[in-house]
Amino acid sequence: MPPQLKAEVNVMPKVVQGDLQSLPPEAREFIESNAKLCQPESIHICDGSEEENKKILDIMVEQGMIKKLSKYENCWLALTDPRDVARIESKTVIITQEQRDTTPIPKTGTSQLGRWMSEEDFEKAFNTRFPGCMQGRTMYAIPFSMGPIGSPLSKIGIELTDSPYVVASMRIMTRMGTAALKALSNGEFVKCLHSVGCPLPLKEPLINNWPCNPELTLIAHLPDRREIISFGSGYGGNSLLGKKCFALRIASRIAKEEGWLAEHMLILGITNPEGEKKYFAAAFPSACGKTNLAMMNPSLPGWKIECVGDDIAWMKFDEQGNLRAINPENGFFGVAPGTSVKTNPNAIKTIFKNTIFTNVAETSDGGVYWEGIDEPLPPGITLTSWKKKDWTADNGEPSAHPNSRFCTPASQCPIMDPAWESPEGVPIEGIIFGGRRPAGVPLVYEAFNWQHGVFIGAAMRSEATAAAEHKGK
Repeated sequence: MPPQLKAEVNVMPKVVQGDLQSLPPEAREFIESNAKLCQPESIHICDGSEEENKKILDIMVEQGMIKKLSKYENCWLALTDPRDVARIESKTVIITQEQRDTTPIPKTGTSQLGRWMSEEDFEKAFNTRFPGCMQGRTMYAIPFSMGPIGSPLSKIGIELTDSPYVVASMRIMTRMGTAALKALSNGEFVKCLHSVGCPLPLKEPLINNWPCNPELTLIAHLPDRREIISFGSGYGGNSLLGKKCFALRIASRIAKEEGWLAEHMLILGITNPEGEKKYFAAAFPSACGKTNLAMMNPSLPGWKIECVGDDIAWMKFDEQGNLRAINPENGFFGVAPGTSVKTNPNAIKTIFKNTIFTNVAETSDGGVYWEGIDEPLPPGITLTSWKKKDWTADNGEPSAHPNSRFCTPASQCPIMDPAWESPEGVPIEGIIFGGRRPAGVPLVYEAFNWQHGVFIGAAMRSEATAAAEHKGK
């Protein structure tokens, strides 16, 4: 531990919002112990209110992290450090006693199915990163529910972060604030600790006013302790710890122990012309069209599609033996490029209010733009790329980052299913598996039976996308 921290390590920062003493003992201990370690200037316990959200957005505007998009209602643009633009699979690890509990052990090279780190190596990595990492910043404590508050299928988490971008985004993506705290009745919650890794005063200037620490980035999961610990990245899946880290990785371990499933699947309801409705789950990797399928406008007359979720499904068999699913999320963190009135009209109707856009291009009249938006620019309107450069089609590089995103409330989607927040979940009739395959595979085919379907699903592959740090296809 750096010597300057030794004297301060037992000093509790001031609480600027909320009451630590009124929290359940486990939550209070989690916040206090990490505040002593990370040494923030202050602690803010989030209540999820409109007033709080406005203050958080104002702080980010003041810091230059976001700007208001004047063309839309309550929409904002964040441009990140170009070194912090996607999930970083190579720095995402799972810590278990035995490597075989995390990944198959490859004979050569590294496993394609995840990365393991020993408990000893993680402890060293943690101790070189976290002491004093929030100096000069506010530590936000975010209580959140994955799934509708009070649902028997939902789970509670608390994320500690020094990033206001994470606070504003988690408010959209989860049920966040006082109601989630009240649901923490038995004291059980997933512990999420996140820091951008840039204590103040800064040692070097920020790029785009975006704090991050790419050299020391690490996203770690400790399933035995129900903990997620993330350092150095402020971007989406690395920092919004309710998303992939909790809803898929930690939840899949909890699900295994409790007898349910946490899957990377959209959920949609399909009604035929006779009025018969069935719900389906569909598993595709990131950036392979889940959002577009979940919000599809059918071209067949008389058919109707409604969206329950576009990314993650938590599924459990009920007492009658029916498989039921909830969407544990509260918003859409969708890939912007390729989203247009033609490809996904319902997403376009969803995203132009109360939305945070990240790494898209900006129009000179205060709007957004990306590749595949299929909207011609009005005369006289110019573009600034996500790299803050004047942009035209001759630039030779995209105006928006291929993994640029919109973070928007699910409730705004015009085709959300009436049962999307049903506590017991919707009944699943079938599962679709898919991905990006440029050649050699039929567009759609059906399994002979469930056993054959499991085999097909387990054997599927997809080309790499921009959602993680892969460079090629």
